[in-house]
Amino acid sequence: MPLIITRHRLVFFLAFALQGPSLVHAASFRAGTAQREITPKEPVPMWGYGARHDALSAGVLDPLYATALVLEAGTNKLAIVGLDLGRSPTEKSLQSIRERIRPGAGIQYSFIAGSHTHHGPVLELTNEEGKGKGKFDSALRYYRELEDAIVAAIQAANEKLAPAKMAAGSVQLDGFNRNRHTKIEPKPVDRELAVLRFDDFSGKPIALLVNFAAHPTMLPASTLKFSPDYVGPMRSAIEKELGAATIFMQGAAGDLSVNPGERKGPEAFGQALAREVIQLASGLSSKEVFEPRLEVREKRFQFAARTDLSNPLIRVFYANAFFPELVPNYADEYAQGVRPRLTVGLLNGEIALVGVSGEFFCQHSIRLKERARLKPLFFFGYCNGYHQYFPTIEAAAEGGYGADNAVAPAAVGAGEEIMNTALLWLYEMRGKLSAPAK
Repeated sequence: MPLIITRHRLVFFLAFALQGPSLVHAASFRAGTAQREITPKEPVPMWGYGARHDALSAGVLDPLYATALVLEAGTNKLAIVGLDLGRSPTEKSLQSIRERIRPGAGIQYSFIAGSHTHHGPVLELTNEEGKGKGKFDSALRYYRELEDAIVAAIQAANEKLAPAKMAAGSVQLDGFNRNRHTKIEPKPVDRELAVLRFDDFSGKPIALLVNFAAHPTMLPASTLKFSPDYVGPMRSAIEKELGAATIFMQGAAGDLSVNPGERKGPEAFGQALAREVIQLASGLSSKEVFEPRLEVREKRFQFAARTDLSNPLIRVFYANAFFPELVPNYADEYAQGVRPRLTVGLLNGEIALVGVSGEFFCQHSIRLKERARLKPLFFFGYCNGYHQYFPTIEAAAEGGYGADNAVAPAAVGAGEEIMNTALLWLYEMRGKLSAPAK
């Protein structure tokens, strides 16, 4: 039977053909980014080096930022926020932020993580006598400002949501990081640089998510000025070259430090890392996501604490090592044991996002990546909370900084239990294992 196209059908056909792409784009996948400055406006105690005690900040080397990426996949929305801070916000602040973005922007899920710069503000003080109130009121004022800025960045990114194409890739980088903990050879090092690139439908880059593991501790502890360390120059160089907002998410850097080589200082190192990111990102080919899917699971664990902060002698030790107002806030945090958070997302059935609330030793991420059989797997440390170090069992047996209970309060084996849960979830999300009956 011959196909007869009447004038009315032809008009309808042309209209559909012209509108089709926009309809497809609207129904597929969208991304948006925004940034807000989060540098404290007043002098506050600085995070990262105990030897500073409660010395107040004395200015700014480079401003600190919150950079937000919001993704919409079908009916679900996810916020990924990189912060130029030593850690992510406290539990109270995290929940406040999440409660504010859920009704207004409809964002159900979030990965909010610190870059782990040691030139940001202390975040753990609270509005109680002996815990910050009265002595560090400037820090308490900053926490409200920080929450507002993070929420504003997420909301602005949500308002900029636009149809997007996506590409992901990774490469092994030699010579950029090193294991600072173990004396046993061969020393494990997670050398993976992973990138998620988002483009609009004209091919213009919208955003670049960068995941790498190395302590941002290139500036001396004696410098009492705020700085994102190497992350700032890296981000600036990428954005200048590619024109895409850059969100940096620190990896499992608990036992990994920068290996500067000839790249002396944060500026040189950041620019060198940026060149690697640009080369990797430029070689990726973004594709349209026709049936976007996003599943996210989250759990707070509870482990016995290896450090008894209810013991007055131990509290005196920590008060001298850090400063008195800090210790009771950690004691409150660990009163019911150490409660780290695991957040796992699976995007389009193939891209894994794993966030943990602490400084995980790199062997945790290396093993998870090998066992999950997903490439790439993005591992976000210092994410959605902060519960100090999580060494592997063998690292805890070896001892040393980051592995001893002084800064690794969770029971030995906690990291492995969390990683096993992430692994099970990733296989269940892909339908390769059945979730246990509730």
